[in-house]
Amino acid sequence: MRYKIEDFLKNASVHILLITVAVTCIFPLLWMIGSALKTQQTVFSDMSIIPRHPVWSNFYHAWTKGGFGMYFFNSVIYTVTVVFGIVIVSSLAAFAFSRLKFPGKNVLFYMFLAAMMIPLPGSFVPLYVLMTKLHLVNTRIGYILCMINTGLSFSIYILKTFFDKMPPALEDAARIDGCSKLGIWWNVALPLARPAIAVIIIFNSLNVWNEYILATLIFSSKSLMPLQRGLMIFQGTHITEYPLLMAGITITVFPIILVYFLMQKHIIKGITAGAIVE
Repeated sequence: MRYKIEDFLKNASVHILLITVAVTCIFPLLWMIGSALKTQQTVFSDMSIIPRHPVWSNFYHAWTKGGFGMYFFNSVIYTVTVVFGIVIVSSLAAFAFSRLKFPGKNVLFYMFLAAMMIPLPGSFVPLYVLMTKLHLVNTRIGYILCMINTGLSFSIYILKTFFDKMPPALEDAARIDGCSKLGIWWNVALPLARPAIAVIIIFNSLNVWNEYILATLIFSSKSLMPLQRGLMIFQGTHITEYPLLMAGITITVFPIILVYFLMQKHIIKGITAGAIVE
């Protein structure tokens, strides 16, 4: 009986702690949404989380007046194209590092790993000089190429670890069936690496969607700005209009929260899958 009481108290204390942490994390989001539905006059006077008379037009004005429709469209373009490019390039490179033999393979792979240790601002000067010489400053393609480069090292490392544990018998069988190296990559390696690819897609989507510093360096035209950069422009223009500002932040945050809740099982599965490949 004594052990049951101790187990109950232990479980209860853990649950209370987790609930407290969860409420602490969720409350700012609820306050943000509630503030986005209030008027300028009631945003500080009304202390309720959700107002009795929500002002849904704040989202419309933030979308149109604040330009969030344009920023949202830009971020969707950047996220989709960058993630697609990272998956293709990193999977090809990881497959080569894992399954092919060529001179300098290990040195080149460790160079990719070393790139993960260099913070992005540390490469701003040579990056900007390179983009200027290539006439890619203030262009979508310049930003997309830079973002693909920032996500390659992590993605190559994850996929190489996965490909290293791929059974050689599968590759031999595919080769007997007449598959080339490229065919093995497409028909065998990629299908088996779907959990790892899911992790790469999710993490790089978060990275691109939340990126701010590189966009500040590359872009000068407002029409090319992604959401995070557009949010700062909006904040500087409408800093006293707090409901519109909160509506803009909600538009920025909500899609990535939704994606995370829908894909969180794939994150856990992808991270652990590499450890159980036989």
